[in-house]
Amino acid sequence: MAPSIRNVAIITKIGSSEAEAAARRVARLLNKSNVKTYVVLPLKIEGNVSVTPGELKEVELDLVIAIGGDGTTLRAFRVIPGKAPLFSINSGGHRGVLSEADASMIDEVVADILAGAYFYDSRTRIQASVGKKVFPPALNDILVTRVSLTRTPLVSIRLMGDEIKQRMDGIVVSTPTGSTGHSFSIGGPVLHEGMSCLILSPLASVNRMPQLVIPVEEITVQSTYESHLIVDGQETFKVEADQSIRISRFPDDAVFLRLQKKGMRQLAKLGFSKLSF
Repeated sequence: MAPSIRNVAIITKIGSSEAEAAARRVARLLNKSNVKTYVVLPLKIEGNVSVTPGELKEVELDLVIAIGGDGTTLRAFRVIPGKAPLFSINSGGHRGVLSEADASMIDEVVADILAGAYFYDSRTRIQASVGKKVFPPALNDILVTRVSLTRTPLVSIRLMGDEIKQRMDGIVVSTPTGSTGHSFSIGGPVLHEGMSCLILSPLASVNRMPQLVIPVEEITVQSTYESHLIVDGQETFKVEADQSIRISRFPDDAVFLRLQKKGMRQLAKLGFSKLSF
């Protein structure tokens, strides 16, 4: 039997009136079932507890509902407690590759969730660190790319006991979930989300280094010039020349709450097959 849902947080796409309207509908349905509901600022819904993203990590939650597009889902996974499951509703987003439902289905999906008609879907996440500085975890990918557009760095990649050195603009390290993101846009394969592996995609490699699919093991990246480290395409950090960037599996997988199995959902969301919610 699925565990009871009694404490729920709602996080929405910032500045989207469509997502906010959907959140209000979700909150009303949860309130009717006496579910304690937290809303993440800047969203405010009367009668519910408003919390900052930082405060959310201190709340014991049974579920987080992210309402918006894929960007909202990615942002939510960086601010919620480590093992809290997330349900994604596409409202005001584009393709909604990570979403389980769209806003027209709110009444139906909330009823199913409260009735316990769901299962959990765990996904690999990765995290980068430089020295003692640890960056936020990524569900999709970590991009290391040159800052200067006039100098091509020599990039060293150490993995599985070997070292590859190439002159190139940078590299994308993607999870199977992120295989439909930046990696896909530069010719990478689409992987089933449940696989345990990573994709290494070089950017503009002078010697045309191929993309690699490897086991989930620690990777060290080092560039001869200053780099930008970008987490899930949303947060950017500067890394000095010759600093070692360690990329490894994040201890807590991302956990999605799902209502029905959909096979290769990524292909459907990308428009290559039909998918009915």
